Amino acid sequence: MKKTTKVFACIIILSGLYFTACKKTSGNSRLTVALTDDPSAYDSVDIDIQAIQVNTNSDTSKGWTSLPLTRQGVYNLLDFRNGLDTLLTSTELPAGTVSQIRLILGSNNSVVINGTRYPLETPSGQQSGLKLNVHATLVAGIEYKLWIDFDAGRSIVETGGGSYILKPVIRTYTEATSGAIKGSVVPADAHSIAYAIQNTDTIGSAIPDTTLGNFLIGGLPAGNYHVSIHPESYADTTIATSVTTGSVTDVGAINLHQ
Repeated sequence: MKKTTKVFACIIILSGLYFTACKKTSGNSRLTVALTDDPSAYDSVDIDIQAIQVNTNSDTSKGWTSLPLTRQGVYNLLDFRNGLDTLLTSTELPAGTVSQIRLILGSNNSVVINGTRYPLETPSGQQSGLKLNVHATLVAGIEYKLWIDFDAGRSIVETGGGSYILKPVIRTYTEATSGAIKGSVVPADAHSIAYAIQNTDTIGSAIPDTTLGNFLIGGLPAGNYHVSIHPESYADTTIATSVTTGSVTDVGAINLHQ
């Protein structure tokens, strides 16, 4: 059987992004962050995004982790209305709780009204970044999408004299977009590879550890699968199972035979 791995790409507000890897279980989850916007009457609302961070610590004064931005710079929020969005970052994080996300803006923020561009001042209290509560629990092997929903119409405040302040009104929401399969291979030292196959395509794979034989194949779209074990000195073994979005399917111990 030909082993081909499909990678499904995503550009925000909801397309599917699935990542697979041929490796031992890492206890990681993938977090994808997208930017979207609510309608507003402005010509353009340009926000200078310089960094994005998440906090995985219950003590929000520490535990900040920087995520790699797809692109650093100015985003016109009005490009992402009516079901559109754009990818800010997609990266693996240790499974656990993400308590907050922090959006760090640069100084190049502006709004265009009736063809005239005005700079957007940022209150001094936001110099350290816009902190948004998330409280999402990431499960190993499951991919999650988090949307930063920027309400441009309510986020710009006119102060008089042609001056405007950016006081962001933002909500966040998350959704699991994939599932996972876990199990174990017996004997553990069979030097095998586990494949998750949907129809005739290999969607994901993992190398079971040689101590307990455990494996986890994450980032799988929902549906029916065959888990195929290919060891060095044993017969190939295949079992049928299914995957549900947001859940880890446990196929238990798979016993190999000569």
